[in-house]
Amino acid sequence: MSRDELALRYGCNPHQTPAHVRMNDGRLPFRVVHGQPGYINLLDALNSWQLVKELSAAVCLPAAASFKHVSPAGAAVGLPLREELAQAYFVEDLDLSPLACAYARARGADRMSSLGDWIALSDRVDLSCAQLIRREVSHGIIAPGFDEAAIPILSSKLGGSYVLIEIDPSYEPGAMETREVFGITFQQCRNDRPIAVNLLSDVVTQNRELPDTAKRDMLVALVALKYTQSNSVCFAVEGQIIGMGAGQQSRIHCTRLAGEKADKWWLRQHPAVRALLFEEGLRRPERDNAIDLFLTEGITPTEQTILDAAFRQQPERLTADQRSQWLDRLSGVVLGSDAYIPFRDNIDRAVRSGARYIVQPGGSLRDEDVIGACNEYGIAMVFSGLRLFHH
Repeated sequence: MSRDELALRYGCNPHQTPAHVRMNDGRLPFRVVHGQPGYINLLDALNSWQLVKELSAAVCLPAAASFKHVSPAGAAVGLPLREELAQAYFVEDLDLSPLACAYARARGADRMSSLGDWIALSDRVDLSCAQLIRREVSHGIIAPGFDEAAIPILSSKLGGSYVLIEIDPSYEPGAMETREVFGITFQQCRNDRPIAVNLLSDVVTQNRELPDTAKRDMLVALVALKYTQSNSVCFAVEGQIIGMGAGQQSRIHCTRLAGEKADKWWLRQHPAVRALLFEEGLRRPERDNAIDLFLTEGITPTEQTILDAAFRQQPERLTADQRSQWLDRLSGVVLGSDAYIPFRDNIDRAVRSGARYIVQPGGSLRDEDVIGACNEYGIAMVFSGLRLFHH
C-alpha cells in the first residue's frame, strides 16, 4: 500500500477483517519503524500522541502517557522522582533521563491497568527511556523519533513484533473531524481549544491561593481529561496523574474510582510495601499483582494463595489505623473533572484522597452547594468554563 494507506492486522476484534487506515488527502503523518500495528493500537497511538504533545507544550517539560483502550491509565511530565517513588516504581536502579522519568511516572500511576499498554512520548526516544521500557510489558510506542541505540532494544520486545511508530510532530489535522457509526456519518469541529494557564483565572472559593505546583498539576489533569473517555475525573500531583476514573455513567463513581486508585498509588509508597521481599524470579507483573492484593481488603482464599506464593516470608498486612495514618499524609492533590461537578459528595470523597485543589468547568444548578463544600474544607476551586467530553 502507499503512504496514504496502511493495512492493519484486523479491526477491534480478530474476526473484523480486512482493516486499514487511510488519508483522503495526502500522506499518513506517521511511519511504522517496526512491527505491524492493529486497529486499537492506532486508536491508542493517535489519541495518546495528542495528549503528550499538548501536555509538553502546556508545561514545557517532556511528557509521557500510558494508554489502555483509548484512555490514559497514566500521564505525566518529566520531573525527577523522589527516592520513595523510584522504589515504588521499581526504577531505583536506573539512571533516568527526563523523558524516562515522565514514562516511569505515567506507568507508575496505575501499574495494574498499564500492563500491556500503548506508550506515547513527546520527545525523541533516548537510550535511557528504551532501557526502562524494555523491562515493562507493553505493545508499542508512538514518538517523534527514536535514537539509533534505542531501536534494537525496543524492536526485540514481544519476540520481535513490538510496534514502533514515528509521527511527524508538525502535523496538524483539519478543523473538521468525521466518523461513521452504523452507516451514518458524524462531523464536528475538532476539539482544538488549547489547555493553558489562562483557564485557571476564575477561582470561585474563599481560598484563592494557587501555587505554581497546583497550576501545573491542574494543566496535567485537564490535558489528560481532554483525551479520556467520558465521564471522567482524575487526581494529579507531582506532575502526574495518580488516579483516573474514566468512562463511568455517574460522576461520583468516577470520583470514587479515581480516588481508590490514588489511595493505592500513595499506599504503594508506604515503608512496609517498599520493604516487601518477593520470591526470587517473580516477574514484574506478578509483583504488581501481589502488591495490589496486599493493599486490598477482604481478598478471597484464592487471592490469598497467590499472595502467599509471591513472598519469601508472609508479611504483616497493614492495619486499618496504619492505612488511615498513611493516607492522611497525602495532600496537595488536584482533582480535575471533565464536566461540572453536580453534587458535593464528589468533594467529600475527593478530600479523603488528599484533594486540596479542584478544577472543573462549573455551570451546575448546584454550583453554590459545591463551592460551599470546598469552603468547608479550605479547598481552592477553579471554574475553567471548558467542558472536555471525549467520545
